[in-house]
Amino acid sequence: MPIFNYKAIDKFGKEITGEIEVVSYDEAIQKLRGLGYFPTKITAKKEKGGLAGRIAATPVPAKTGLQLEIRIPFLGIGTVKPNQVTIFTRQLATLIGAGLPLVRSLNILRDQVGRGPFRDVIENLAQQVEAGGTFSDSLLKHPKIFSKLFVNTVKAGEVGGVLEVVLTRLAEFNEKTQRLQAKIKAALLYPAFVITFAILILVILMIFVIPKFMELFAEIGTELPMPTLILLHVSNFLQTQWIFGVLFAVGLVMVYNMLTRFMAVRYFVDKMKLRFPVFGPLIQKISIARFSRTLGTLISSGVPILQALLITKDTAGNEVIARSLGKVHDSIREGESIAGPLSKARVFPLMVVNMINVGEETGSLDQMLNKIAGTFEDEVDTIVGALTSLLEPMLILVMGVIVASIIIPMFLPLVKLLTTFSM
Repeated sequence: MPIFNYKAIDKFGKEITGEIEVVSYDEAIQKLRGLGYFPTKITAKKEKGGLAGRIAATPVPAKTGLQLEIRIPFLGIGTVKPNQVTIFTRQLATLIGAGLPLVRSLNILRDQVGRGPFRDVIENLAQQVEAGGTFSDSLLKHPKIFSKLFVNTVKAGEVGGVLEVVLTRLAEFNEKTQRLQAKIKAALLYPAFVITFAILILVILMIFVIPKFMELFAEIGTELPMPTLILLHVSNFLQTQWIFGVLFAVGLVMVYNMLTRFMAVRYFVDKMKLRFPVFGPLIQKISIARFSRTLGTLISSGVPILQALLITKDTAGNEVIARSLGKVHDSIREGESIAGPLSKARVFPLMVVNMINVGEETGSLDQMLNKIAGTFEDEVDTIVGALTSLLEPMLILVMGVIVASIIIPMFLPLVKLLTTFSM
């Protein structure tokens, strides 16, 4: 009968080790629990032949043959998605709240995740924690998956002994953030599809339809008006020099990406975004909602205010907001309040500044910040809904103008020819 080595916690909270002879791993767990122990690790004892038994505490399917792990980030293949991290956070909080040790909880979650990069990440986290490292330090080694906000919040939870609470708050934060992002993406999906379809139709007309009219006009020999000539030149360019157009568009994107790496250029671009007639207020409200939700979550989790402001600054998503938060950080370090520097920044509405001021005075800053976030998230929902209703007639109008800009120049020579024949 197989022999298993085990580590367990007894009813007094003391760690014990030993051996147990049972048929299977599941039977080992049942027998240990029947003795009043809480098993944390069970491994099959090595046999005399030198062959190791399976690691029963964390069974992993055997890897046979050649296995390739394909990762294509821009297609989302082989990458860790944000909703995976959210589900992992929520489930980890539930398991820890039920009294399971952290390593055991991570092993359970690893077994639930399908084969892929996130399974490897969770396995690595469990190994590092089991080797004596802290959970926050383990998370820090995966910066592309776990943000600074996530790592520092977990760190505060570890120090305060409230890891379950902070994980629950992180899960709620991620869920609300992803819900807001999903609404914005859904609102932009329809106009993006219509614009893409319109551009595709326009290119087809320019390449395949207009050349037929060009042949007709050449046979007739009539003098072409200026709008028709412009349209024919554009069509000819798309047929013969399209590669230069593509290279020019790619070059513009590359130049823009290079320029926005400079702080001054990024600040100027973000400042212009906030001044757009319709989308500027929407961008501002999204940034304020993100700032309030992030800072409120960090403060309520026990992260020091100065460190929380630095993390919020890094996740602001707008250089104008980030600079304002940097000034707030410097002012607080010198002994001032949050509300004063925020009002001087002239980025945040007066209502936000006053609510933060009241939160500071009453000692409920985290609750006030979460209320501000909820208010602005509701306003974003309202604006997005209104823009979605407004975009439909605007897109119809734009498509009408595009069609007219092609049809009218093409029929002007025919109208002129018919007028000549009728005279």
